[in-house]
Amino acid sequence: MLKLNFTKGNNSEYRILCLGSHCDDIEIGCGGTLLRLLESLEKSIVYWIVFSSNPQRISEALKSADLFLKQTTEKKVVIKDFRDGFFPFVGKEIKEYFEQLKQEFSPDLIFTHYRNDLHQDHRFISELTWNTFRNHFILEYEIIKYDGDLGSPNFFVHLDESTCYRKIEYLLNSFKTQQSKHWFTADTFLSLLRIRGVESNAPTKYAEAFYCRKVVF
Repeated sequence: MLKLNFTKGNNSEYRILCLGSHCDDIEIGCGGTLLRLLESLEKSIVYWIVFSSNPQRISEALKSADLFLKQTTEKKVVIKDFRDGFFPFVGKEIKEYFEQLKQEFSPDLIFTHYRNDLHQDHRFISELTWNTFRNHFILEYEIIKYDGDLGSPNFFVHLDESTCYRKIEYLLNSFKTQQSKHWFTADTFLSLLRIRGVESNAPTKYAEAFYCRKVVF
């Protein structure tokens, strides 16, 4: 199995763009990878963009971003208020924001939603990511849910047990409004991490998985 790393050879600042439709998407999809990656980088700048929220969840989202981004050199956290569940129908406004973002920030790595995600908001953000950032390294993360749309990812990041438990702890402690959802539990998140660890023969037992559609050596 070919192994890659995210580091830049000249030790310059590494720029990461995280895109999530809803307040906990980034953390669920790539939280462990971010924790591991940021700890390994000397210099990093992270743009963390959430596209839908409400007054009750904004404070949760900000708290969570602070926890996951503790190790970054510089960060910008943006919480937008596009209507949940209606992204394709307010696409003009979201597209305009992507165009603004493209002018403002040129990342080395982008985390976004899986292109074939069955949630329309997730899928739309993925489509706009590819429309907007055409010469960037993009990893599409997965979100486990009722729709049953988990596929066969082709890019894995091995995580040790402590990182996995830290990711889960941050999620559960930050997003109190989600505690009533039957799937928002430690065993749900750990189960997927373990399965992806098995699939990638992780010596640490756990992994997060992504879809990497284009990569240039």
